Amino acid sequence: MHFWDFEVWGWIVLFSVLFGSLLVGNIIRRKVKFLKESLIPTSVLGGIVLLIFTAIYKFVTGDVFFDTEVFGYHGTDTLEVITYHALALGLIASTLKSTNSKLTKKRSNEIFNTGVTTVSMYLLQGIFGLAITLIAASIVAGFYPAAGVLLPFGYGQGSGQALNYGMIYEDDGFVGGKSFGLTIAALGFLSAAIGGVIHLIIMKRTGKLHISSRKDGIMHEDAVESDNEIPMQESVDKMTIQLALILVSYVFAYVIMLLLGNLLPGMKATIYGFNFLFGVLTATLVKLVLKLLQKTKLMGRKYTNNFLMTRVSNFFFDIMIVAGVAAIRLDELNSYWGIIIILAVVGLVVTYAYNRVVVKLLFKD
Repeated sequence: MHFWDFEVWGWIVLFSVLFGSLLVGNIIRRKVKFLKESLIPTSVLGGIVLLIFTAIYKFVTGDVFFDTEVFGYHGTDTLEVITYHALALGLIASTLKSTNSKLTKKRSNEIFNTGVTTVSMYLLQGIFGLAITLIAASIVAGFYPAAGVLLPFGYGQGSGQALNYGMIYEDDGFVGGKSFGLTIAALGFLSAAIGGVIHLIIMKRTGKLHISSRKDGIMHEDAVESDNEIPMQESVDKMTIQLALILVSYVFAYVIMLLLGNLLPGMKATIYGFNFLFGVLTATLVKLVLKLLQKTKLMGRKYTNNFLMTRVSNFFFDIMIVAGVAAIRLDELNSYWGIIIILAVVGLVVTYAYNRVVVKLLFKD
């Protein structure tokens, strides 16, 4: 290996392209009035910018942009790996945040109702999605009939899980399964953003909702750092500590998956597909150990910081989305666009209608 080899610089160039597209997406969002007023994440816009560019590049040159020499010939695979890991890392960071709020009976009911609503929504999306693709499979020769199950992963859980299960289906013979899942997830973001804006406008015009303009202000000190925390800078930076706790939690999750994968080889794809779930589990255990050490006075100060953990989790989710959208191979979906559009529209309508009914019943406040 030499330091001038593309293998050394490929991943740096790849990350530079991803972050550059985020900057371009942010400029577009701030300059285009409709986008500025919408809820479309900058990361989605950045991913779409890359998707358009790579589609043009493919049309002109016939090559996949991210699989060229400058990216080490495996850029698309790297994008998928980033999407896969970023979901788990973002959720681990969120899990490690501490909370001081007391769990009241009302709050317990709200949490339970939210869980039931979420699970039943996934089930409903899965039923409609599966019905659509079963019909499609009887019309389109060679189409994977179970592809509709990707609808709840894309619309309910985002790019990471849509990619995980798209990969499982691709290994089972679904050509373009990863791109199919990532496309459904991207359309899910757009449905939520555009549909959400339309809903807010209607609510505002009917007088049911009053939206105040957001003003950027100075954050209070207690919002950045709570009592008895380690200082921001000492022999080691506080951000370094946060990243260390996140990565240690994730490695523990990997060890568990490794053991389970060896014990249950037939379930290996499913086990590794739930990397985020194992990450949340091990992060919860790390969090409990830290609390125990504080309680027993073996650890004098608090090491986690909610402000920094939020920043880290948002970073991972942003990079997950932009990488997930950029990893879509449009050329693999030429025969599926009609089915994808139907899934996207049905997913939007079913999700919106169901939530409108359930929220009025369970969340009257």
